[in-house]
Amino acid sequence: MKKRLLSVALCTAMLVPTLAGCGGGAAEAPAETPAAAEETPAAEEETPAAAEEAPAAAADGEAVTLTVLAGQSTTDAGIEEMIDEALAKTYPNITLEWECVDWGNDFQPKMQQYMQSGLPDIMIGKAQDVATYAPQGILGEIDAAYLDRGLEAARQNVTIDGKTYGLVYNALYQGVYYNKDMFAENGWSVPKTQEELQAIIDDCNAKGIKPFASHMVDTWSIGNVTMQFAMNDVFNNDPTWGDKFRAGEVTFADDQMMQTAYQYNKLIYDNTYPETFSTEQTDCDAKMVMGEAAMKVSGSWSIQNFLDIDENFNFGIFPFPNQTGDSKLIFEPNITIMTSAESEHQDAINCVLDVLTSDKELAVEIYDYTKTAPMLKDVTPTFANPSQADIDEYAANNMIVDVTLGNNQLVWGGFQEENAKDIAAWLQGDISFEDCLAASDARVGSSSAN
Repeated sequence: MKKRLLSVALCTAMLVPTLAGCGGGAAEAPAETPAAAEETPAAEEETPAAAEEAPAAAADGEAVTLTVLAGQSTTDAGIEEMIDEALAKTYPNITLEWECVDWGNDFQPKMQQYMQSGLPDIMIGKAQDVATYAPQGILGEIDAAYLDRGLEAARQNVTIDGKTYGLVYNALYQGVYYNKDMFAENGWSVPKTQEELQAIIDDCNAKGIKPFASHMVDTWSIGNVTMQFAMNDVFNNDPTWGDKFRAGEVTFADDQMMQTAYQYNKLIYDNTYPETFSTEQTDCDAKMVMGEAAMKVSGSWSIQNFLDIDENFNFGIFPFPNQTGDSKLIFEPNITIMTSAESEHQDAINCVLDVLTSDKELAVEIYDYTKTAPMLKDVTPTFANPSQADIDEYAANNMIVDVTLGNNQLVWGGFQEENAKDIAAWLQGDISFEDCLAASDARVGSSSAN
């Protein structure tokens, strides 16, 4: 929520088909696109790499301005400039008019606003947004030519009734980041059970080390970690829990699994620093790096801060242990490009999709900057990620899970985010735990995108 993803489990060979609207892959398949190469000799002389992959319309097309609503995670601010620069090299006639907002707080309200007045040409959100908006008939289908440049796994949760409405660009891992050096110095092993985790917590407290770094001032962080807990204690056991919730078969007030997921927040609250409700994420991450805390339940968005503070910080990641000792490491499809079904500039939109999926230098630049995992084929970030060995091990053992399952079952906007506010109130003693659960049950009507 806000590196090399699934390198063992998901990577496959790159396919570069002929593109519709904005072509790509002329260099790899010249027999399919000879006209494009013949019609743009000047472009070939000036920028051969671009000419090989760009259609004739790239250089001499009519000037077009596309509107973009970008719901950004904390990792993403600044990538719009990278995209503008890459787009200008291949399609100088296309300009992007950006509106960048915080995804957690502002993207959903902005979408509701634009649904009344007309959607932007391009929207950048998360994979879970596809389940919210595609059924309303307002999103355009993404051409397979661009989807084929991405990992097959990237399509799974953005495809509805056989049609794909989102292009997933990167992903964030989520779990417990831990100080590898501190673990080694204290003889702690990565915990798989709650009992093993509690033993580390007890030893930390005995030695004056805060077990967890946390920034509960950000309710989005509370909501994020609560879904992490629910994924491994609820949805991995009952993938249709949300549907059952809406059918009245389960409730927060009666379901022990979901209550356990909520209670993990209390475990962290009781074992973090007292100023957690006034600590911003950057300061929280600094406490982790400086050795003031052993662990942090978080996601890849913390890596930027970790490495900015200390490029040599040695950290790993493991899934937060559930009650049955079989937790999986969580990944979340993050930057997801959607398009308006009513846009008058589909050809220009396709040109943008062409750049995003074919320009590997741009992709590596974005992945290195955001410290995230690629969802494009044959693209490998160059930044050092000390937690990559852990990720590879969980991927190799099929111990990873896409959190979109939970986010589609219980949506963020209007449900998870509101539950997080109640959890914060409960932790601070403003309401009872029973009241917190009852509030979640009372908003059942807003738990689904449909």
